[in-house]
Amino acid sequence: MQFGMPTLIENRTLEDNIALCGRLGLKFIELNMNFPEYQVEALERTDELIEAADKKGIYYTIHLDENLNIADFNTLVTDAYLETVRRTIEVSKKLLCLRDKYGCDKSGKCSQPLTINMHMNHGIFITLPDKKVQMYERDFETYMASFKVFRERCESWIGDADVKIVVENTDGFREYEKKAIEYLLESPCFGLTWDIGHSKAVGEKDVPFIMDHSEHLIHFHIHDGSEKPPKNHLALGDGEIDIGARLKLAEERNARCVLETKTIAALEKSVAYLRGR
Repeated sequence: MQFGMPTLIENRTLEDNIALCGRLGLKFIELNMNFPEYQVEALERTDELIEAADKKGIYYTIHLDENLNIADFNTLVTDAYLETVRRTIEVSKKLLCLRDKYGCDKSGKCSQPLTINMHMNHGIFITLPDKKVQMYERDFETYMASFKVFRERCESWIGDADVKIVVENTDGFREYEKKAIEYLLESPCFGLTWDIGHSKAVGEKDVPFIMDHSEHLIHFHIHDGSEKPPKNHLALGDGEIDIGARLKLAEERNARCVLETKTIAALEKSVAYLRGR
């Protein structure tokens, strides 16, 4: 089981993140496309990314922009996001060489595909006097048509490369999202991320769905959290989560784990927590 770190806002450069990753003995960095410095044009400078990672013996995974919305009703928007995914997949293919060099065992066996993490965009809702109506639920057929296009194109773009797009839980999957995710999981190009802190902060409402599809779990975001008050991205040991149980499942799934704290201090504390187990 391999542990890595997220892109941290305290680190202004890739080199700063790499130096911290190496100092803490972690295996990879999840490059976050929410940051201006990790937009797809920057990630496409793969020679520079590879050269920098080689110096510390690490590799990368990628986290897509959280605003990604491949089901937007405006096709100009969806086309832009689909093109972003296509180009990100091409980047991941070129970065596989680092995973093969630093993310495999001595026999050369690599535990998991290189992952591209994505969130489900809830879409907008309309507020009525007595309820809120989610537009994707109202126009579910249109919503699912977009996911059919998305799955087909991702399958074509990924081909036989050892790359997977993994869907992460955030603040509770909507029912229409569960149906879309199940459709994606029918394809070998998709898997699941379990963010255990997000899960805790919303009362573990996604746990039944995640466990029903646990055979698709290949990626974890590991951080502590609490329900009341709802908190996540805490250092390991600072919240209410049974970290041992979550790590046991991650190990059973041979999953890759990002220690997804938001500060250097919390990341350092989490690494120390793992070493003390």
